[in-house]
Amino acid sequence: MSTSPLDVSPVIPVVQLPPDCDPVLAGVGIARALVAGGILIIEVTLRTDGAIDAICAIREQVPEILVGAGSVLDLAGLGAALAAGAQFVVTPGTSQTLRTALGEVGVPVLPGAGSVSEVLELRDAGFTEIKVFPAEPLGGPAFLKALLAPVRDVRVCPTGGITQASAPAYLSMGNVPCVGGSWLTPPDLVRAADWPAITALARVASGR
Repeated sequence: MSTSPLDVSPVIPVVQLPPDCDPVLAGVGIARALVAGGILIIEVTLRTDGAIDAICAIREQVPEILVGAGSVLDLAGLGAALAAGAQFVVTPGTSQTLRTALGEVGVPVLPGAGSVSEVLELRDAGFTEIKVFPAEPLGGPAFLKALLAPVRDVRVCPTGGITQASAPAYLSMGNVPCVGGSWLTPPDLVRAADWPAITALARVASGR
């Protein structure tokens, strides 16, 4: 059975590759830096050109890291992510068409939700691991605690605006095994190829 992305690390690095970087070099560099810092998972968002190339390269060159595709919006994005070898798929929200397709893929998925109703719809469709987005703008830990109170059998990964400082408040909840965050891979460090700095951030996040 495939490893759940929720069980790999307390933080899933959410990486939006800067458009002025070589996506393959940047993606592989980030992945290697994260592994060196004890983070064995990466979510590459499909928000920039080259993200698919980066996913392919990470799968080939950094096999020790679990690589997923984020910001999957539609069937075209889903198909491209799976063809690139994405080992898990994350969506910011979940249309009915996408929800049906996600139920048929052969890798773990984290469908996105932003309300109790959306969580319940996904739960009814058989999904018990969900991304809550955008967590901070929706109300942060207090919102998430209220959202999850009646839904004890669903595990979530909150993402969106979370920082190293705010992450512990989310992780203190029993059904929040991890958070998604972009703070581990700041664009300025990626542009500078400052992989040791990213490794240092990963060590803090991983507790190493």
